[in-house]
Amino acid sequence: MAAISKGKSPFYPGQPVPVELFVGRARQIERILQRGVGQVSQGKPVALFVQGEYGIGKSSIARFVQWLAEKDYGLHGIYAPLGGAGRLADLAIAVTEATLRSGAYDPTRSERMRDFLAKYVGQQEMFGFFTLNLEALKRDVPNLTTPFGMLRFLSQTRDRLKDIGVKGLFLILDEINGITSDPEFAHFIKGLVEANSLSREPLPLLLMLCGVEERRREMISAHQPVDRIFDVIDISVLTNDEMTTFFERALESVQMKVTTDAMALLTHYSAGFPKVMHLVGDEAYWLDADGTVDKQDALKAVVAAADDVGKKYVDQQVYRALRSPDYRSILAKIGKMDPSAMSFIKGDVEKGLTETEKKKFNNFLQKMKRLQVLRSGETTGEYIFNMRMVRLYIWLQSLTK
Repeated sequence: MAAISKGKSPFYPGQPVPVELFVGRARQIERILQRGVGQVSQGKPVALFVQGEYGIGKSSIARFVQWLAEKDYGLHGIYAPLGGAGRLADLAIAVTEATLRSGAYDPTRSERMRDFLAKYVGQQEMFGFFTLNLEALKRDVPNLTTPFGMLRFLSQTRDRLKDIGVKGLFLILDEINGITSDPEFAHFIKGLVEANSLSREPLPLLLMLCGVEERRREMISAHQPVDRIFDVIDISVLTNDEMTTFFERALESVQMKVTTDAMALLTHYSAGFPKVMHLVGDEAYWLDADGTVDKQDALKAVVAAADDVGKKYVDQQVYRALRSPDYRSILAKIGKMDPSAMSFIKGDVEKGLTETEKKKFNNFLQKMKRLQVLRSGETTGEYIFNMRMVRLYIWLQSLTK
């Protein structure tokens, strides 16, 4: 049968989930809205830390709640990804740029921000896009690398919007992996929250950081008082029902169906991780040829997604880091175990290792934890793969070898 014409894929691997495809997280959303957004809309500053594993959907839930806060609660959202930030100067530039580009849902807000920060606008381009005046940005950065300087900037931002009904700001600092290694970051965040709370008229600010638990612990190690400033929101994996709703909603949006057997495979290998769901769903969308994702389509999609994850992540980071032949041999032996099992017991693996490999096994496990491939389980000697696609790829590689 001839392949059906393909339009726009409803899946977004590697990107935050569009609002219309967002599912689940009702309990976490309610908590953020009640204890965060709702309080800030009434004038009280709040600091939240949204934490969860890689690929769990922290960015998506943050952007979704920020959208609700703008639409229904009168807050102004500023989303600042800090992926390339390693110092406070980088953070200052990211927040300034994010503020300049904020207000996308409201032309009036967007225009106010462009007028407010006009000196940072570089060359105007088509369709409203513009470049940044980096020289002007870098010149003013020192003014924003102190808690009081940043608070003054955010207060001025809110003042520019106050007369059009904006009750407060919602600042998201996402992708914080790099900057938390700078001890000054923890002091800066604590100082910002404290300076605001002690102000004569505190700025209604919802400050949200998104990261894995280790990054919050890293901040606490650098400055222990950070421990008490955040309301921590834990993001867990999606349930089977939530995953099913997501796949059905996404495929129905492009007039496609999915069989029961195929759905079982898609949800099993996605394991509740939105990032994996989008990877698998996107492969299934492009592989299907008749408008119905069946078991064979799903199987091919799972293998293709695992191969994609492997080439982008496992080959580039894991295998390159495991230069020792013994390390690679250990990984291959683990890979040959049941691919549907996401965990293994250290003692069971040791039985199949050579004497040389046994001596290196502990170091191997610690290295795999640092690479975010494994994490310790709840029982002694148990190790769990963080991502089912990585587990599947390692199994496929072990068969190939």
